[in-house]
Amino acid sequence: MKALLGGLAVLALAAGSASAQETKVAVGISGWTGFAPLTLAKEAGIFKKNGLDVTIKKVPQASRHLAIQSGDIQCAATTVETWIVWNANGVPTKQIFQLDKSFGADGMVVRNDVGSIKDIKGKQVAASAPGTSPYFVLSWMLKKNGLSVKDVTVVNMEPGPAAQAFIAGQNDAAMTYEPYLSSVRAAPQSGKIIATTLDYPAVMDTFGCTPKFLTDNPKAAKALADSYFEALDMIAKDQAKAYEIMGADVKQTGEAFGKSAQFLRWQDREANKKFFAGEFKTFSAEAADLLLETGIIKQKPDMEALADTSFIQ
Repeated sequence: MKALLGGLAVLALAAGSASAQETKVAVGISGWTGFAPLTLAKEAGIFKKNGLDVTIKKVPQASRHLAIQSGDIQCAATTVETWIVWNANGVPTKQIFQLDKSFGADGMVVRNDVGSIKDIKGKQVAASAPGTSPYFVLSWMLKKNGLSVKDVTVVNMEPGPAAQAFIAGQNDAAMTYEPYLSSVRAAPQSGKIIATTLDYPAVMDTFGCTPKFLTDNPKAAKALADSYFEALDMIAKDQAKAYEIMGADVKQTGEAFGKSAQFLRWQDREANKKFFAGEFKTFSAEAADLLLETGIIKQKPDMEALADTSFIQ
């Protein structure tokens, strides 16, 4: 009996030790389809296998930086230009890997009688608050058409409610993204999608953390990146199961999730290396100029300090 109890004690200590080795990290995301592999990594046990105890928190993009600042989360997923805003406004963070690129998953919806983006001048547009991706994409699309956000009336609404309100007949236009953009596709009587990121490639998502977390937990940071890439491998090997898990998180069937996912591209390790070596820098520079122009930031942060690519090697 003593031997048995002793053995159980050893097992308990071993389990406790393994548990203690798991690095706790809280990650802020939204229900955006592009972030779903992070949910998959958690639900499929990939994070845990790689020594991480990850808590995923749904935090609206407009307040995600506040959650970082308060210490409620240590890492987050968001768009490339949003990290510029956060750093410029005193919330130091570093991007460590790219998640996805939007290929038609973000867009502007308008009433059926609107012929072009220029026609929304003077109209009411639903979009998230300044400093968020939908607001930035609105600014980007308007600028490319000779307008600015000053030429429209922006009603601050998150992408889900913005799409629902638009379908219900509120506002002249709205900025939204998948899976909510598909709800407008399914209700053509309410309006149409006049432009997406296929026309204006301005939405690229990355994952980042506070410099303190990265300095204190370099192995965990590497494990976060590796886990993401493993989740992409799982999607490639068992798409139906992966889509089912990821869809359930946003109350979609696996099939419906797959339809949303066709409008973006998740980025594997090689795509990450290529992105950070080129497009990341050129896009960040143009985005920073637009953010200055629209008054979202007062000055550019240190553009060279926005990313640490050592974790994707």
